[in-house]
Amino acid sequence: MSKTITLAPVTRIEGHAKITIQLDDNNDVLDARFHVNEFRGFEKFTEGRLLWEMPGITSRICGICPASHLLTSAKAGDDILAVEIPETAEKLRRLLTLAQWLQSHALSFFHLSAPDFLLGFDSNPATRNVFGLIAADKEFAKRGIRLRKFGQEIIEILGSRRIHTPWTVPGGVREPLEPAKKDYMLGWIPEAKETVGLALDAIKKIHKKFAKEIPEFGNFRSLLVGLVSKDGGLEYYDGTLRIMDGNGNTIADKLDPRKYFEYFGEAVEPWSYLKFPYYKPFDYPKGMYRVGPLARVNICDYIETPLAEEERKIFKKLSGNVGVVNNSFYYHYARCIEMLFAVEKIEMLLNDPAILGTNIRSQASINRLEGVGCTEAPRGVLFHHYHVNKDGVIQKANLVIATAQNNIAMNRTVRQIAAYFIDGKKGKITEGILNRVEAGIRCYDPCLSCSTHALGQMPLHVELVSAGGEVLDEVRR
Repeated sequence: MSKTITLAPVTRIEGHAKITIQLDDNNDVLDARFHVNEFRGFEKFTEGRLLWEMPGITSRICGICPASHLLTSAKAGDDILAVEIPETAEKLRRLLTLAQWLQSHALSFFHLSAPDFLLGFDSNPATRNVFGLIAADKEFAKRGIRLRKFGQEIIEILGSRRIHTPWTVPGGVREPLEPAKKDYMLGWIPEAKETVGLALDAIKKIHKKFAKEIPEFGNFRSLLVGLVSKDGGLEYYDGTLRIMDGNGNTIADKLDPRKYFEYFGEAVEPWSYLKFPYYKPFDYPKGMYRVGPLARVNICDYIETPLAEEERKIFKKLSGNVGVVNNSFYYHYARCIEMLFAVEKIEMLLNDPAILGTNIRSQASINRLEGVGCTEAPRGVLFHHYHVNKDGVIQKANLVIATAQNNIAMNRTVRQIAAYFIDGKKGKITEGILNRVEAGIRCYDPCLSCSTHALGQMPLHVELVSAGGEVLDEVRR
């Protein structure tokens, strides 16, 4: 009879989930699963609501990345209105997207993952958190808080509030940017660049510190999916889809995001509320793919900002002769590169005269009964797909969330880490081992569609039970 280890809930992620690890009769890891055990239901309860309400409603899907849903929903609305939004509106939307990337990536690196890296996977869980990080390195923690604040302040300046802003709408945005506020944001740039530089220095030291463990942190080949610009550059708001395999071969390119359903299917499993998207030509589950920073930095041909492009070239050298960095641990490095890009590009946008334009919204009525919006959320490519009637009332909605697209890969990562670190023969679980399994999930920075993020203590109870029902070891925190 097999034995099961359960980690519930998984900590330092956005949302609620658990991990189960199954051991066979020889006490070797047989399987491991990442279970998402919360249900949100936005696809269903938005039916019957007006198209114009959807950006404001769907931004409530998450308190960490509301701007991504706001923007993607508005783009689906643009498609249904069949309009091209004004230049200023697009630049302002791009600015909002980058602010969302910056504040979310800063949270992930400095507050959710840095405690593991700087304090150690085996450090005391009572202090292995942002408060312990502050005690150990106050300046580093403070820098991370202020970098996230910069991103949040841009969102607040544009949309009047930091969370669930109703600023982006089908056809454009609600208000233009005032010159004084532009100048205020530009004043943040030197500090933000310096802070991201500290993060990049830190991650490179982390690579050396954990050189022996990194090869087991979700190191496998998969497809990589993301948006690229017309000439193959890193894209975050528009562009076309590119699909690359784990050997660096581009197997599909210039795919229209509006036809995402032709390329990707969605499977379900009875043990998780999170869907399992896959690449249709390879079927499920062989059609596993990854999205987000690791995918985006891998698949693009270049990054348009100079400092981030220098880092991209260093990143690519980690791939050796393969041409693709397949190890999920390097999501953290890619995330830092994207923070640098976001700061550089924010500066470029703010210095563009068009950013202060006043033509910010195209007016139209319902011209199509179906529309798709697509952007790159911090965690990866995001799709909103709406069907409406002639009055603009939602008949059906499908949301393909970035975290869901990483679902198969996250389960593979958990299984690989568990198989390497857990030795059932010893009948002993160390807290540090369990934390490493959780850390594999934190590589992806999953956002499990939670409306708010709770920072602080979350209970964990894990038992190792023998085939006869005897409790061999128990861990609580």
